[in-house]
Amino acid sequence: MIETIDQTKRIFCGIGLSALACGLSTPALAAWPKMASPTARHLSFHNLHTDERLQIAYWKDGAYDRTAWAQINHILRDHYSGQSHVMDLRLMDLLHDLQMSLRNDNTIEIISGYRAPITNQHLREATNGVAKNSFHLQGKAIDIRINGTALSDIHTAALAMDRGGVGYYPDSQFVHVDVGPVRRWG
Repeated sequence: MIETIDQTKRIFCGIGLSALACGLSTPALAAWPKMASPTARHLSFHNLHTDERLQIAYWKDGAYDRTAWAQINHILRDHYSGQSHVMDLRLMDLLHDLQMSLRNDNTIEIISGYRAPITNQHLREATNGVAKNSFHLQGKAIDIRINGTALSDIHTAALAMDRGGVGYYPDSQFVHVDVGPVRRWG
């Protein structure tokens, strides 16, 4: 991952130097798409079951922050058993990018993050629509709402990203996103 970031930095530096050498003016460079700040990625969570809150920069200066990661794993733990699991880095990037596409960096309300196998089994027995091999079991899925954004807008934006599974649960008031294969339901 760090090599990829270093390669990206070299490419952008090369483009900038090439543009200067070719005499491209600032207006020509301004036509390039704007990118989010490369120095930090932030997320804000509210676990609705434990009432815990977390505002954190999980990626800083080109690297994932291990201390932040431990805090994210904790707030996204199985609220029934208290068990934590290492959450997939791509899931946090997906949430960050989802918020960027919605232009809303408000708090992400957590309905369900990691699920221990026993919790998943109990949910399967009690309700419909819980997968036997849910990506929640692997730390690759989260069920969310975002303050200030309609559920239907979150759903539409997540579908447009085309980066994993998206489930829509308007009756239960959440959207499921995961970093598994691209698919949709609900």
